Amino acid sequence: MKKIITSPRILLLLILILAGILRFFKLGEIPPALSWDEVAQGYNAYSLGTTGKDEFGRFLPLDYLESFGDFKPVLYTYMAVIPVKIWGLNEFSTRFPSAFFGTLTVLLSYYLVEEMFFKNKNKKILALLTSFFMAISPWHLQMSRVAFEANLGLFLVVLGVYLFLRGLNGGKISLFLSALPFAATFYTFNSTRAFVPIFLAGLVLLFFKEGKKLWKQSLFFAIFFLLLLLPIVPHLISPQANLRFREVNIFSDLKPIELSNSRIAIDQDSWWSRILHNRRWMFTTEFLRHYTDNLNLNFLFLHGDINPKFSIQDVGHLYLIDLPFFIAGLFFLLKKYPKQAKLIFLWLLVGLIPAATARETPHALRILQTLPTWQIILAIGWLELFLWCKNKTLKKGGAVILGIVLVLNFFWYLHHYYVHYPKEFASEWQYGYKEAIGYLNSQYENYERITFTDNLGRPYIYFLFYKKYSPLKFRQTAVVERNAFGFVNVKSFDKYVFGGLDLLQTDRDKKTLSVVSSQDLPQDKKPLKDIFLPDGKIILRVYEN
Repeated sequence: MKKIITSPRILLLLILILAGILRFFKLGEIPPALSWDEVAQGYNAYSLGTTGKDEFGRFLPLDYLESFGDFKPVLYTYMAVIPVKIWGLNEFSTRFPSAFFGTLTVLLSYYLVEEMFFKNKNKKILALLTSFFMAISPWHLQMSRVAFEANLGLFLVVLGVYLFLRGLNGGKISLFLSALPFAATFYTFNSTRAFVPIFLAGLVLLFFKEGKKLWKQSLFFAIFFLLLLLPIVPHLISPQANLRFREVNIFSDLKPIELSNSRIAIDQDSWWSRILHNRRWMFTTEFLRHYTDNLNLNFLFLHGDINPKFSIQDVGHLYLIDLPFFIAGLFFLLKKYPKQAKLIFLWLLVGLIPAATARETPHALRILQTLPTWQIILAIGWLELFLWCKNKTLKKGGAVILGIVLVLNFFWYLHHYYVHYPKEFASEWQYGYKEAIGYLNSQYENYERITFTDNLGRPYIYFLFYKKYSPLKFRQTAVVERNAFGFVNVKSFDKYVFGGLDLLQTDRDKKTLSVVSSQDLPQDKKPLKDIFLPDGKIILRVYEN
């Protein structure tokens, strides 16, 4: 009986069940509302599933979804089509693909480690530890419970590496098949588009000898990979693809250039100053600073990302108890597993590059593709420290104490995530739209015009989502503006009008119901309905204008 319970397959099944429960429990309720990017994913899945076109009428797009003008990759939305068909257009169905593929990533991490440590006698223990740490990871849990394309991108990266290693370890067809998930990352998330080409180049160099022996499979991999990218290549080289990058990257920031020019001027435009204070050097130091920000201990082990969408703020992306084991894992990885260390460090260090080019760092979402390297290093640290300890009494006592501390860390995270987080950070998730739209639906027939503030951002997409509004009717009635930078702004559709307080001064001859943020209610008006945050604060006010 004991052998059955402790068999790797049974333990892996228990870990997988735990991972699934943690990712699906109250998925539609916590986080407490959908962000506008999530709503766009859900509604476009609904539109594609009912009309075969996205919200703006493009038929089965493969290159991008225009959405708000940020030209989203398409794969997550297609993955949401079936859940939306099954459960309807709601929070659960929209987040389902992320939770589903997040759970599968936990399973896949086990098989990845088995292939990575192919000839090691402790490979199953390392694989189980890695998948367990992934299952309870605050980092992976946070991202798996939101409709983030990055979480699907992570699954594809892990699948690609697993198939690649399996191909090198004897499953020759797997090497060819790994081209599929690697290419699919280009249809998933912008950071994986930047990560995968550099990472693949590193894999080629790292496993060049093995690749030469499998030259046919390697050639078919390259051909298959390029063929899969053909539908998206025109978009990748278009100005639209660079729109989001130009908006957030450090190289568009004028401050380093201004600083460079200022210092050169102080040095009277001397030749040596033009070298010492060259703007390229300034940008290089900025890149390195942003790169190392993602290795900050406060970010990793104490408080996490400052963006509440990516962290509950009270726990790091790794548990505090993980710190000594992570350090030990790095030591033993370099000492005992030099071959695996090359792959793990390649994966980890290249995975930080997409975030290093962005102005906001550290950034948990843009470096999500570095998982599960952190968990593999942790697994090595835990295993090797226990193997190093020879005293059986000390080993058993230490295991019990450390297990209790880990469980306490874990439950501290769960308590804050399920109890405090939904109340403290509801406003970060555009909370209030669903409740306001529900009330407006009950008043729809009583008014000729309904105005809605854009202070919370992107209100039109919430109306489409929560009303399950006909995509065809939306395209017929929508007034859409596109500016020179490609950003999309839906001004109105049906009898709904979106914008600022200036809306209140137009069409005064029409009977109008207006929704404004709490501070914008006119002094001479009384609210018909107040929309509250979970902590009791008013977020929106409805009145007759």
